[in-house]
Amino acid sequence: MAKILVLPGDGIGQEIVPEAVKVLEKVAAKHGLDLQLQEGLIGGAAIDAVGKSLPDETLAMCRQSDAVLLGAVGGPKWDTLPAAQRPEVAALLALRKGLGLYANIRPCFLYPALVDASALKKEIVVGTDMVVIRELTGGLYFGEKFREAYTVTSLSGEEVEMGEKAVDTLVYTTPEIERILKLAFETARKRSGKVMSVDKANVLESSRLWRETAQRMAADNPDINLESMYVDNCAMQLVRDPKQFDVIVTENMFGDILTDQASMLSGSIGMLPSASVGGEVALYEPAHGSAPDIAGKGLANPLATILSVAMMLELTFNMTTAADSIRNAVERVLNAGYRTGDIMTPGAKQIGTTEMGALVREQL
Repeated sequence: MAKILVLPGDGIGQEIVPEAVKVLEKVAAKHGLDLQLQEGLIGGAAIDAVGKSLPDETLAMCRQSDAVLLGAVGGPKWDTLPAAQRPEVAALLALRKGLGLYANIRPCFLYPALVDASALKKEIVVGTDMVVIRELTGGLYFGEKFREAYTVTSLSGEEVEMGEKAVDTLVYTTPEIERILKLAFETARKRSGKVMSVDKANVLESSRLWRETAQRMAADNPDINLESMYVDNCAMQLVRDPKQFDVIVTENMFGDILTDQASMLSGSIGMLPSASVGGEVALYEPAHGSAPDIAGKGLANPLATILSVAMMLELTFNMTTAADSIRNAVERVLNAGYRTGDIMTPGAKQIGTTEMGALVREQL
């Protein structure tokens, strides 16, 4: 019995998750996976219902499940809340911390049919196939944060208030760095054996510790080809020559930025699935947000969420054949010329959220 908790969340999450669930149900029936699905509240929807973006009941349900499928959280309705209460922090970051999910795995693969949807020239982007592994529970996002009055001493010796000072603390420990690098090495071992560790070691002390740890671990993993690159150079190289990368591993904020940039290589962030792992329960979600501008209009691309289901089947349930059947179904739909608006190309047939989900199921 596979116990899966479904958290649609906010915005387009309410539209894309049902399509992914229908795909999951069809694949489960075909491959003999007995499903037990439950649905829970998270994000702004949970604030509206129970006054808290990550209800205790939801976290408990997560811990009792084999895997969690999440849509998206947040939106303008809750943007006026204090930062610590907004869904992106109080729900998403808290969920990752509460489940011990220290690593985010984001494949970036360009389907040949979507070459013209990429923001880059065909000759640069064809053949792109990488995985970005982002540390998820350390760094600036989880460090101490505070504001205080900013004062200066005048020539007369008086303290003059000049406004505010904001502080965000960036902290990483050796064990945190070691465990994420270990995952990167294990991932590379199943691929080409290449790891690019991304840091800012010319400026940041945390990055110097990161690079030193990576180099030490590389000596104990001689089958892995480890290189290090500054994050600003990596951002440039992603658009100059993305095919040079296979496995990228980096810290929390750098990974947050680089994965969104990498999504444009695949045609749209609406194509990028992800898995957050490290604890007993893994979390699967599309890499994009709640897209409030198109929510409720039936325009959202469900493919990232559907491909996140494929990752779930492969990583949590060890059902590689079932996972590949989803990926192949998506490819056949794209090859037939069907597109949602975000991946629209000349001559293609534009369809909506439910139509895309139905076509994938048909191909299964």
